[in-house]
Amino acid sequence: MTKYIFFSGKGGVGKTTMACATALHHALSGKKTLIVTTDPASNLADVFEQEIGHRIMPISVGVIHELPLQLHAMEIDPDEATREYKERIIGPFREIMPNDVIASLEENLSGPCTTEMASFDRFIDFMEVDEYDIIVFDTAPTGHTIRLLELPVDWSRHIEESAKGSGQTCLGPVQSIQDSKDKYDRATSLLKNPERTDFIFVMRPEELSLYETIRASKELETIGIKSGEIIINGILPEEVCDIEFFRKKYEAQQRVLGATEKAISKPKRFMLLRDREVKGIEALKSVAEKLFVARNNINRMSFPQAGRVGNLFEKKDSRQAGMTRVKAGVLSATHLGNIEKPDIDKLIIPANQTKAIFFTGKGGVGKTTISCITAMHTAQKGFKTLIVTTDPAAHIGEVFDVKIDDEPSEIAENLFAVMIDQEKAFTEYKERVLEEAREKYSEDMIAAMEEELNSPCIEEMAAFDKFIRFIESSAYDVIVFDTAPTGHTLRLLDLPFDYAKQAEMMIDTTEGAKAKRETENRFRKIINILRKSEQSVFCLVLYPESTPVLESYRAMLDLKDAGIETQLVVANMVLPEEVCVNDFFRNRRQMQMQYLEAIQNKFNLPVLQFPMLQDEIKGLERLKMAGIHLSKNI
Repeated sequence: MTKYIFFSGKGGVGKTTMACATALHHALSGKKTLIVTTDPASNLADVFEQEIGHRIMPISVGVIHELPLQLHAMEIDPDEATREYKERIIGPFREIMPNDVIASLEENLSGPCTTEMASFDRFIDFMEVDEYDIIVFDTAPTGHTIRLLELPVDWSRHIEESAKGSGQTCLGPVQSIQDSKDKYDRATSLLKNPERTDFIFVMRPEELSLYETIRASKELETIGIKSGEIIINGILPEEVCDIEFFRKKYEAQQRVLGATEKAISKPKRFMLLRDREVKGIEALKSVAEKLFVARNNINRMSFPQAGRVGNLFEKKDSRQAGMTRVKAGVLSATHLGNIEKPDIDKLIIPANQTKAIFFTGKGGVGKTTISCITAMHTAQKGFKTLIVTTDPAAHIGEVFDVKIDDEPSEIAENLFAVMIDQEKAFTEYKERVLEEAREKYSEDMIAAMEEELNSPCIEEMAAFDKFIRFIESSAYDVIVFDTAPTGHTLRLLDLPFDYAKQAEMMIDTTEGAKAKRETENRFRKIINILRKSEQSVFCLVLYPESTPVLESYRAMLDLKDAGIETQLVVANMVLPEEVCVNDFFRNRRQMQMQYLEAIQNKFNLPVLQFPMLQDEIKGLERLKMAGIHLSKNI
């Protein structure tokens, strides 16, 4: 029977690399293997260095025992999955229903929750077949993965409740999706079966990554899913840390490895940081060999040995593919030209109205830290500043080293912080909408609204509603948004467009028309604010490596399609030249310099280079000191 392996973890920890290497390992072992990504900002194609997309594609990896290796891959495209999902529901009715009924069905399936459910529906299709020996799921960052895995329970409940009421859901008529409920229930059972399903968390030897791994593992357990192994990726080889700058980082990693051993009793595997990117089949083969070598011995090690497990592995892979393509262009090895330095204050300081600053990018590139530094910077300049997180795996409290509540609280002079609690926001939103509606509409209209408000997709809208209320308010001079990883941020920013459309589908009555106008007017204002560069600043955070650059470039184009212009690129964790005194770090810095040149050429935007610092940026004082690097770019 098919075995399912899920990879999850905080963004930027190397899940995709570990998932691809694991899939390749099983294929090399003679098993028919499929790897599927559920991440809206997928980069499977970048790692395998071949086109994949929204269909199952064979990966060219050679032969074993004179037969081609059976390794396949697919990147679930949310838009295409939505089209397929809608057609599956509507298709059977096209020949028997009049056009106006079909049009009504299509409108009912145009809500934003349909996209979320369609992607999940496509995802669990793979848990319904036994065509493969192994299916590896490279999932989105942890907060969104957990939301994904909660969906079958939520939607099964919603379908049951709707069947007792109007028989309608935002996914379509209950009758037409009853089979889906049965499929979701079967998926839930499989996810909880450790004989069929493994969950592997990938983390880096960093405090925030350890915190996220423990938190996410506990959250999975609350829905009946137990995680299996832990892969600790990106361990600095001791022998290359021969100056104080990297020695301190190495020692900090060792302390986290010790804390991990005490906090997590599950089996662990360890991977060294490499001096180049892992891209292409040969590099993945090398990772797979290291990932599975002497596995049983590693699991039985006492911690002092496990903490230095990097010494078991060779420190350099001579077969590493090196630099590869960014989109259609080839990165040259020429010297880095003059990168335009941004005037940070000109971008972020408000002028007579609230300024909203959005930081987005691939998970793990340091969005939260850069967001916190920026918020501290504007607060120190005397502007009343609020930092808001919309990331389900938020950790701004760990960066500030203070407790952050679900209502704004002052954590330093002129600096306030809030973490949106989705469940609480959902309860508040539902109560407020119904309370306002009772003063305006009939009982029938209220009943219809209440049924709609019980849909799981309203949770997303509730969090967004709280998010935009901060924009609508004039209580702060600056609002800094530490957003979720790019794919989910773009989904968040799509919401006002989606819900403005959804307002047009409300009940066709005088009451419905009034509600529609109110919703349309509100969202039109929000859309205008997001599109005005003097009111909203969009910044892409990346580190200078292939996948973050590609993902950020795609995000910039997607934002542009929505009428939003990106104004700044933050290249984070740039290695200072003076600390790169050996070949290992010279190679990594040379790679970064090539990507910085590519960033300048492709994005054509001001680039803020933020250096890798010796000490972890944690606590108010270190955030203030880190703000000096913003001033250097003014």
